[in-house]
Amino acid sequence: MFSGIIETVGETRWVRPEADGALRIGLATGFADLDLGESVAVNGVCLTVTDRDASGEASFFLSAETLSRSTFPHLSVGAAVNLERALRLSMRLSGHLVQGHVDGLARIVAITGGDDDRRMRLALPGALWPYCVEKGSIALNGVSMTLTDVAAAEPGAPFTVGVALIPHTWTHTTLQHARLGDLVNVEVDVLAKYAERLCHAYLKRSNA
Repeated sequence: MFSGIIETVGETRWVRPEADGALRIGLATGFADLDLGESVAVNGVCLTVTDRDASGEASFFLSAETLSRSTFPHLSVGAAVNLERALRLSMRLSGHLVQGHVDGLARIVAITGGDDDRRMRLALPGALWPYCVEKGSIALNGVSMTLTDVAAAEPGAPFTVGVALIPHTWTHTTLQHARLGDLVNVEVDVLAKYAERLCHAYLKRSNA
């Protein structure tokens, strides 16, 4: 479990995007005690450390499921990636509960403003729309964000959501490298998904 508060940014050394692939990341300071088998959120995807060495690099296994749902097949050598280690139960939850289980991909359709008022708008798959509410939480490439607005789609157009980027988030995550048309990993609020499942089960029993 993670919080969506990025600890540092790593660099992609190489990526093998075929089935049962792998990813090699150059780590920054603060990850010296990373253990084999430990979970790390890489661009919002919970991955398991399969190898690490004294040079400050670590390898992660990429399953077919991970590759089918994330941006890793499009990741290039040298690309920056957001990194967050798993939470301890004693830690403050500064963001929101993030599982590292990506629900889908969103495409950046607008980046406006700057400095203290930078905004980003993203087009989301329709299946994720019910879990997005104004002032609710969403994880974008592992970054915990607050939805500033949720726009209904015009006929034939995608659903879109907006987020505001404070200067710290912009300068301390890979979002500073974002460009129009880029795809980002999206994880909606898991609490919303559980609430939906419980409501469906309750209504089904009530109508039985």
